[in-house]
Amino acid sequence: MPLSLDLPALLDRVYYRYPSFLIDTVAEHDAGARLVAIKNVTVNEEFFQGHFPGSPLMPGVLMIEALTQVAAVLLLERSGVPTTARVWLRGVDNAKFRRQVVPGDRLRLEVCLGRSRTRLAKARATAYVADQTVAEATLLLAVEPGAAYIDPTAQVHPAARIGAGTTIGPYCTIGPDVVIGARCRIGASVVIDGCTEIGDDTRIYPMASIGLAPQDLKYKGERTRLTIGRANIFREFVTINRGTQGGGGHTRIGDRNLFMAYVHVAHDCHIGNDTIFGNGATLGGHVNVEDFATISAYSGVHQFCRVGRHAYVGGYSVITKDALPFGKSVGNRARIYGLNTVGLVRRGFTEETIGQLKRAYRYLLQSKLNTSRALVQIEQDATLTSPEVRYLVGFIRSSQRGVILRRPTRRAEELVADE
Repeated sequence: MPLSLDLPALLDRVYYRYPSFLIDTVAEHDAGARLVAIKNVTVNEEFFQGHFPGSPLMPGVLMIEALTQVAAVLLLERSGVPTTARVWLRGVDNAKFRRQVVPGDRLRLEVCLGRSRTRLAKARATAYVADQTVAEATLLLAVEPGAAYIDPTAQVHPAARIGAGTTIGPYCTIGPDVVIGARCRIGASVVIDGCTEIGDDTRIYPMASIGLAPQDLKYKGERTRLTIGRANIFREFVTINRGTQGGGGHTRIGDRNLFMAYVHVAHDCHIGNDTIFGNGATLGGHVNVEDFATISAYSGVHQFCRVGRHAYVGGYSVITKDALPFGKSVGNRARIYGLNTVGLVRRGFTEETIGQLKRAYRYLLQSKLNTSRALVQIEQDATLTSPEVRYLVGFIRSSQRGVILRRPTRRAEELVADE
């Protein structure tokens, strides 16, 4: 139960609020999920003067207002909601009033957050007196991100564009060509420079360096770009470089990626969506990492390599050729340990699709055919028709550096199995 909630400050961020607070104290708080508050209904409440002289009753609309105030506090305290955000009640569904509330009652106001989007949230709200339900409803709440907040110590160039609801922390430095979307959270001492565009709902933790000049001796200061999609997370000390003229001039990162502490993404890399980079993972220049790939801690990917869709690269690995999609590549230099079955199950792949991929991998790794003949066999096998198998074949055929198809030694397999 956090007693540190600043109720007056939070309730002042509710649009169209009843003039008086209808929360006296917070009894229970499960951050982002549930909040229980108390309202002691006294005889001197101002609304009793009109409802009703001689027979005072708390109006049903004010019970909804009290529940709305509780829901707003819960929503505004949720992780990721901008500190400048404001809330208003947009709709009430299935409202029921079970009994009258009179002076002397002690209202227990319980709200649980349900489905939520960036700008809308549903809450199930119930009011009790003792153990008896007196009112219940489903509340639809709208969230307005509000103006951006920039810490007074931050150095933000006047030409930089900062989206609504974005928070920029202490001692940050933001360059003139930077565009930051809405509802982003930029931690302390972050540096963002160059021609850099960052999508909505991205979070950057302290000391990260985003969009600075590439670490390439051929770079002579030409104008190049970094584009980052929505809802990415960059943890402490992550470094992301913009592109070089010789590599196309553009580093691109998709949506919903997680970059753990000390990750480095070099110039002209292209990263898809929903990838995970472990602590200290490093990409050389011109690397292409496709959707849902995982590159574990302290692994390095050589420049111009590709990491396929749903690939898993184990910790401390060195990737000098293309890492197969759907596979497990581990080691220095990395070898292929077969299909990433556990990861595919977690991602919701069907048994049929996983079965087809297993058979395709057998052709590649166990048939003793060379790669070209194995691909022909896969293409001629009438049972291997899934889009995933076709993508696997296309990935191998389009490789410029070759793919990792070398199997590990028995001792290496035993060591990986023990980890």
